[in-house]
Amino acid sequence: MTPAVATIRLLLLCSAVLMPLPCLAIPAKSDQPPDLRLNEPQSTTILVRVVGHGSMVLGREVGSARITITDVATKQILATGIQQGDAGDQNQIMRTPRLMEEPHYSSRPAAAFTATFDLLRPTLVEVTAEGPLAYPASSQRASTTVWLVPGQDTTNDGIVLHLYGYIVQIEHPQPGESLIARNDVILRASVRTLSGALVRPHGDWDSRKIHIYGELMIGERVLERLQLFYNSDRARFEAPFFVPLPNDAPDGITLRVIAADPANGNIGIGQAKFPVLSERVPSRSRQP
Repeated sequence: MTPAVATIRLLLLCSAVLMPLPCLAIPAKSDQPPDLRLNEPQSTTILVRVVGHGSMVLGREVGSARITITDVATKQILATGIQQGDAGDQNQIMRTPRLMEEPHYSSRPAAAFTATFDLLRPTLVEVTAEGPLAYPASSQRASTTVWLVPGQDTTNDGIVLHLYGYIVQIEHPQPGESLIARNDVILRASVRTLSGALVRPHGDWDSRKIHIYGELMIGERVLERLQLFYNSDRARFEAPFFVPLPNDAPDGITLRVIAADPANGNIGIGQAKFPVLSERVPSRSRQP
């Protein structure tokens, strides 16, 4: 066999090897009809939980919290309601170490708000919380935006909204009570977290780490700052003050109590106004 013939045979052999075989070709798949369920609304549940910052869940003891869920694009209110349940297990929430991915508030029953929607497409919503509803003077508000995706539920701890502050109430003297000039009066106030737990020394919410003090005011001017001390018998904070003369306080006085925690940003204020009356002069008996 001549070299030319050998070369031709080699070229034919290579061409046969490189040529794709019809039996090995993968036929193109025909277009399949779309899954109609992907284009239908899907049930989607969101759980919202409102808590006092550094504290427990806002439950029925403090009137709970109101939650509103609004479609960001259309401004339509999708759901609104009151968080239902109790403050939760204090030992589990405040004292139990846990990993970041472990539930913080839902390991034991605690108040929450749940809403279910039939969603056709991902929807950006604003979740707003306001409370505690039983204490309007101490009520705070917080909001956040989250995506809701059809069929993807948000459960366990859910969307957690933190409200900052304290419930500070002046309990003595009673707000609006008339005070007699030159009298020594005891200012008595309670301080609680927004979830309703008492602030006291050596507790989970240690008053020794919180700046708690009172102010005696005439108009907008602070006349005196009062150092409050904890009375364990009454579970209240107290300080004496001296009622000024009516001439010095023609419109009465204002008592203000402030609780401020510089470590976590919680601040609460309670205040009330009191009219001031003249000194009581004992009547003299007439001489016969």
